[in-house]
Amino acid sequence: MSVQELDSLPPLQDLRPRTVTDQIFEHLYARVVGLDLPPGAKLSEAEVAARTGVSRQPVRDAFYRLSQLGFIQIRPQRATTVTPISTEAVMQAYFIRSALEQATMRVAALTLQPSDWDGLERLIDLQEAASREDRRSDFHALDDQFHRDICAAAGKEFVWNLVRDNKGHMDRARFLSLSYGASTAFIEHREILAALRARDPEAAAGALRDHLSHIEHILERLRIDQPGILA
Repeated sequence: MSVQELDSLPPLQDLRPRTVTDQIFEHLYARVVGLDLPPGAKLSEAEVAARTGVSRQPVRDAFYRLSQLGFIQIRPQRATTVTPISTEAVMQAYFIRSALEQATMRVAALTLQPSDWDGLERLIDLQEAASREDRRSDFHALDDQFHRDICAAAGKEFVWNLVRDNKGHMDRARFLSLSYGASTAFIEHREILAALRARDPEAAAGALRDHLSHIEHILERLRIDQPGILA
């Protein structure tokens, strides 16, 4: 096979078909992170298998993957339950995300073009509308897209893949804050975008750092408002 033929191959992830286990895992993961399945919720292997029309083995495999990520606790002969939000896991996710995205912002400030800025501006406008109408799931998706699009436009899309794979615990806490924190988030996105437009790497990295650091205040508020939800 020639170099030219190798160059034409699709990315590796496009070569891997999504299995039944993948689909069940992704569905349950989204429900846990989005708090449709809150801490303490019970999960039944047999019930999930019956509702999805599959055998119990792919469900068992999906449960195992979720347990390895710390989202559910499997106890033989007892109910499988969604775990409380781990403060330690949230702060680990924050450390990873902050380090990777600050580095990306420094690159983005020097490489993004006016068309990229305009696309990010449109996303912020959509976030503002979602916040105003209390569409929390939409706001969360748009928030992710804002950060993902910056990584992609900077030529660092792999950074977002790493962030996405590590931020689930952080997202659980953030979802609980959207009732009072969404407006702050999109305002801070405007500050990030202003620094990118100014082509100021350190200002962009600093705005991103300040934006993500709110997770510490979110955890403090959760300890007061919903103490049983954290571990």
